[in-house]
Amino acid sequence: MALPPGAFDRVDGQAFGWMLPVTRGRLAVHAILFLLTIASTTFVGARIVENFEANRPAFHLEEDLEAYVGYLQQPARIASGLIFSAPLMLFLLAHELGHYWACVYYRLDATLPFFLPAPTFIGTLGAFIRIRSPIYSRQELFDVGVAGPIAGFVFLIPSLGIGLALSKVIPGIAEQGDLVFGVPLLIRGLESVIFPGVAATDIYLHPVARAAWVGLFATALNLLPFGQLDGGHILYSVVGERFRWYTRAFWFLLIPLGLLYWPWWAWAAVLFFFGLRHPAIYDPVPLNKGRRQLAVLSLWIFLISFMPAPIATAAL
Repeated sequence: MALPPGAFDRVDGQAFGWMLPVTRGRLAVHAILFLLTIASTTFVGARIVENFEANRPAFHLEEDLEAYVGYLQQPARIASGLIFSAPLMLFLLAHELGHYWACVYYRLDATLPFFLPAPTFIGTLGAFIRIRSPIYSRQELFDVGVAGPIAGFVFLIPSLGIGLALSKVIPGIAEQGDLVFGVPLLIRGLESVIFPGVAATDIYLHPVARAAWVGLFATALNLLPFGQLDGGHILYSVVGERFRWYTRAFWFLLIPLGLLYWPWWAWAAVLFFFGLRHPAIYDPVPLNKGRRQLAVLSLWIFLISFMPAPIATAAL
């Protein structure tokens, strides 16, 4: 996620449109957060791998917490989690570097990626970069916004294909455990090819495919057509001042979606205050044909990644 490509912090003494030098202190912060996120995703990934190998449900929170305590006593067991964390971190890195190198191309001042380690079931809250230069053209805004999702998606597809090929069939496994996961159109389409005639609920995703699932979920969230999200930048670049009408229409769609997945209501509340507007860019030049085609591609990526109900509890 690029946060945020609009009128942000102006850097004293720095001409708009070029990168600030990365000091050792700043580089150390980025490196430490990156390494901590590798550690946190590998830590939780070890349990995902063990559950897969033992044919246990992917997430059984009480038993998983006990296993995490055991990892502190036997840290060698944690290394197996790289099977999950490596493809996940590769996706996150590709996504953020897509934004970053687009900024480099346009000589915009942007930070290196900030990774966010966290005690979640995937070990992270994702990553972001900060863009500290204003963006004056729709073309630049579009390229910076679309570069992340497309770069991440390019790296995600091989992981998904390999992960699904390594997945296995266990009747009803996807509905067991404490968390039940939705199946995006892309995964379901590939499952029907690799496992013809097998129900989605009977397919146990390999940890590599599980990491790809996280990548698809993150891609869909980033491509939501709101405010400072990547999808908001893409939409604004395409429709200009009509953005507010389109984004309000999409916002109303979140209300019925909340009946399937209540966090959409929380998203709707946040986006009502922060997602219905976009910093104005006074550029009448429309996007060229190639960029309009990329906009359509980003829409297709969103549609095949989006899940109306991404995660549910077993009780639901």
